[in-house]
Amino acid sequence: MKIQAQHNYYVYILTNKVKTVLYVGVTDDLKQRLYFHNNPDPLSKAFTAKYNVKYLIYYEHYTDIETAINREKQIKKYRRAKKDALINEFNPTWRFLNNEI
Repeated sequence: MKIQAQHNYYVYILTNKVKTVLYVGVTDDLKQRLYFHNNPDPLSKAFTAKYNVKYLIYYEHYTDIETAINREKQIKKYRRAKKDALINEFNPTWRFLNNEI
C-alpha cells in the first residue's frame, strides 16, 4: 500500500506598501516565496519587483495542486472590486501578514 504525503499549496495575494497594486500567485512554499518577493534580483523586471509588491494580505491553503492552480486562475480573472471584497472578508484591515507565516 502506497502512503500519500500531505502536500501544501497556497494561493496568495500581495500588495504594495500603499495598497494600490495587487498580485495573485500560487506556491508550494509560502514562506520561501515571500522571501523571494521581498528580496528580488536587483536586475529583475518582474511585475512584483517593478511595483514593489511584497506584502501578503490574503492566502488560501490547498492540498491539491490542480485545485490551487484553478483557484489562482479564477481569482486572477476577478475585477479589482471582487478581489477587494475577498481580501476584506479574510483580512478586513488589510494588515500585512508576512511575519505571521
